[in-house]
Amino acid sequence: MGFDYAIVHLKYTIPPAVLLTWLYRPFFYSLDAYKVVYLISVALVSTIPWDSYLIRTGIWSYPSHVIIGPKLFDIPIEEVFFFVVQTYNTSLLYLLLSRPTFQPVYLSAERGASHSRWRSSRLVGQAFLLAVIAWGWRCIKDDSLGTYTGLILIWAGPFLLLLWTLAYQFILALPLTNTALPILLPTLYLWIVDTLALRRGTWVINTGTKYGVHLWDGLEIEEALFFLLTNALIVCGQVAFDNALAVLHTFPTLFADPSLLPSPATLMRALLTPCSKYNNARLTGLDEAVRRLKRKSRSFYLASATFPGPLRADLLLLYSFCRVADDLVDNASSADEARDWIAKLRKFLNNVYSDTASESAIHHQVCAEFPLAMQSALLQLPTAKLSPQPLEDLLRGFEMDLAFEDEPLIKTAEDLRVYSERVAGTVAQMCIQLIFYWYPSILPAEEQSAIIAAGNNMGVALQYVNIARDIAVDAHIGRVYLPLNWLSEAGLSYDDVLKNPKQSQIETLREHLLSDAFSLHEKAKDAIEHLPVEARGPIRVAVESYMEIGRVLRQDGFKVKAGRATVPKSRRVMVAWRTLNR
Repeated sequence: MGFDYAIVHLKYTIPPAVLLTWLYRPFFYSLDAYKVVYLISVALVSTIPWDSYLIRTGIWSYPSHVIIGPKLFDIPIEEVFFFVVQTYNTSLLYLLLSRPTFQPVYLSAERGASHSRWRSSRLVGQAFLLAVIAWGWRCIKDDSLGTYTGLILIWAGPFLLLLWTLAYQFILALPLTNTALPILLPTLYLWIVDTLALRRGTWVINTGTKYGVHLWDGLEIEEALFFLLTNALIVCGQVAFDNALAVLHTFPTLFADPSLLPSPATLMRALLTPCSKYNNARLTGLDEAVRRLKRKSRSFYLASATFPGPLRADLLLLYSFCRVADDLVDNASSADEARDWIAKLRKFLNNVYSDTASESAIHHQVCAEFPLAMQSALLQLPTAKLSPQPLEDLLRGFEMDLAFEDEPLIKTAEDLRVYSERVAGTVAQMCIQLIFYWYPSILPAEEQSAIIAAGNNMGVALQYVNIARDIAVDAHIGRVYLPLNWLSEAGLSYDDVLKNPKQSQIETLREHLLSDAFSLHEKAKDAIEHLPVEARGPIRVAVESYMEIGRVLRQDGFKVKAGRATVPKSRRVMVAWRTLNR
């Protein structure tokens, strides 16, 4: 009886598990726990018979003085724990590195020329893995120095072949930070750990079944191959799982109302769904939504990565619609053209929420009346999960913007609040509606209504920050959102602000507006804690990332880019991290 192997865990495998758990804790939703437990179960079921065979046939062994004693099918309990902790650590590293990636945009419908390219890639990978398995079988048949290598290859090869066949597209399409990095980092780390263990004799590979080649002094080439392949299996398993989830949650026409914790059978059905059945318009809409968010709002793009997958998709599509609608009105060449766009948007929404308008009629109207680059934002709006009133109020907010053509619009603080409720409070309300759709609340209806009202107030607070940031930018296009009575009290006129939006009195008014914003924020933020647990952290990040702009505006000498105060990326990341861990 000894503790050498247990000490390896205490020194080298458990500390990374603790660190990764701490780092990923804010995102560790039930779906992530499900994925990790599922992979660990598969790892145990697939590895125990193989490892037991290696021990019983003398391929490797564990001296009695380095293990505690209990065994499972001849496998020391420390080795069984190693299967668990390696799978756990590599899985968490994968989840952490892939969190920023919106994976559904890496699906492909594989039509036309792309089908041939994908098919060729699949066949090449399958041929390579079949050759690896065949070589492994030959090594075993020769019963020579390649026996251990052969046993590794015929064990890992079929699993890799299956995963490649099911998820090759995702494996190839995802960024290397999602695939190669979570394989290579733990592999290199375990190579070092294994070197130390082999030198200490914690486990022994018997001679006669290994080549005797070392990757470096102390690390057998077979051990290096084993850890590389096991980490590849774990990551490819996670990728296949995410591939199935992306299919389930991206194509409602293929899988209506899928469970947030789908069964293995459902996951397999999703992976076996031919890519030709994917809705290409849906994929285009999501891809364009991601691009818009990256380009137009870095704060909200950072925040979007913290939301669970299916909710994140709908929020991206909602943002895409709001951004497109706003751009159509703001970029119109005249007030008449802007009013025409609003009329077309209202017609679209009336058709969507009508009991008589067909889907083809809606599609025809969008294609006939809106620019091609903006059509997906309308057609992919998740209207079935949203009530029509906030969308109508949003259009009324756009109409208030057009009133600037005739006379100053914002005369009092109440006018400013009404405007902000329409252009921002409505968006917050719709976000909460989507949250309650995906994660139904058990709260009474009146409490849910109170949360939505608080969301409206928070949207107003964010809009106040936006106005405070853009005083100079808005003045450049002939608009002043500061209330006229505030201007009068400061000894300014509307035209004074248009001519010189950087004078000292305006800084006082900016601070007044920011004070109102932070007051509303303080009153509304507690309502976040009554949201479903999956949305609390992400909503806090979305809110605090934007409120950080207000905090920057209160500092002397804040940086300005394109006329707007900016928050450095490192500061945005730190705000998100502190907020998630609150």
